[in-house]
Amino acid sequence: MTRHSGLVPAGTAFPVLSLLRSTGRMTRTELVERTGLTRKVVTQRLEELIRAGFAEEGEVGRSTGGRAPREVRFRADGAHILVAEIAETSISVGLTDLAGTVVSEIRAELDPRSGPDVTLGRIESIFDSLIADRSADSPSIYGIGIAIPGPVEISSGRPIGALSVPEWTDYPVRDRFVARYDLPVWVDNDANLMALGELREGQARGLDDVLFVKVGGGIGGAVISSGTLQRGSQGSAGEFGHVLVSEDVAERCWCGHTGCLTQVSGARAVGEFGQLAATTGESAILAAISSQGRAIGAPEVFTAAAAGDPVSTDILTRAGRTLGSVVSVLVSGLNPSLILFDAGLVSIDDPYMTAFRTTVRGRSLPSAVSEIQFAISTLGNSAGLTGAAYMVVDELLSPSRLGLWSEHGSPVGLADLIHRAAERAT
Repeated sequence: MTRHSGLVPAGTAFPVLSLLRSTGRMTRTELVERTGLTRKVVTQRLEELIRAGFAEEGEVGRSTGGRAPREVRFRADGAHILVAEIAETSISVGLTDLAGTVVSEIRAELDPRSGPDVTLGRIESIFDSLIADRSADSPSIYGIGIAIPGPVEISSGRPIGALSVPEWTDYPVRDRFVARYDLPVWVDNDANLMALGELREGQARGLDDVLFVKVGGGIGGAVISSGTLQRGSQGSAGEFGHVLVSEDVAERCWCGHTGCLTQVSGARAVGEFGQLAATTGESAILAAISSQGRAIGAPEVFTAAAAGDPVSTDILTRAGRTLGSVVSVLVSGLNPSLILFDAGLVSIDDPYMTAFRTTVRGRSLPSAVSEIQFAISTLGNSAGLTGAAYMVVDELLSPSRLGLWSEHGSPVGLADLIHRAAERAT
């Protein structure tokens, strides 16, 4: 395992490290220009970062006359991060480098409604396999990032409310992994981490204001404002899936209310509407699918609509229109340049998305949608894992935390120190 020599970061080390992380590589002259620091200070900080294993000498850059400058690059391969994302019916578990690139990944079918002990135990088992499969010269593992389907109290790493399985509420997810691996651990909502992955490596890269929408069993979301993921004061920013949209829904949502957007426009609701249409015979195509012994879920409704079924098209249109009516309020208030959907279910021109776009454009402030773009994630299933890795690395390399562990060479074995210091600061 690679162990870095200690770095005792001065205040000027962080902007140099931050720029190297965001650009991948830069020349010393570019770093001087971008940071406003003197060449001497930049050189000193780079020497520290190279000794600590965060940077290395790169290729010779392009000459503008005279001797060609040599670039310095961020050492993304200097350490690994363990990451996991819990989805509606499966888990994705992986190992990434410090730039969020997935080095290895394992997916497994698993319903989180089986409870936190079963779900997290399976993740631990896969983590153990990934660790065991690494070569002897692999770098150290610096931390763990976990994405779960529901709002999270960031300071404690515990799920809070709006979860379909009560056993998950207030479960000590972070503490469980800290106790097992003695590594710093961060936990966040899955939509937040998908959005973070897109912000750093996907469709949202380089954009300041983005609204991320996740159509899963329910409706999830995340807000990027001024280039930063917004979590809100209690970790519930972006939870617009629980906005009241219908007085006709009697069944309680898992958040405790009735008539939530997630109960009308989420995949579970779409599947239920489709099942009803199959049972009553209103949709001949869905009825035919059901007669073959297949359960009717959202994918079947999308398939039937693509085959020309007017009933399925109407189900998706109504669901997309309702989602669009809620998002139009957010568009007028937040003025994003991009509305980005996860790649799990919808496609850009299906009836759901067509109704959604039409409604957003028709109900939002005209100036807020004059140049707005709509897109589907290009990172696909990797968005959440990439975002989980960035969450961990952002925290570990932040000015407040880097100084806690860098003189030890790595954060391994210092989880309690790192997390307790953060708790004292809040």
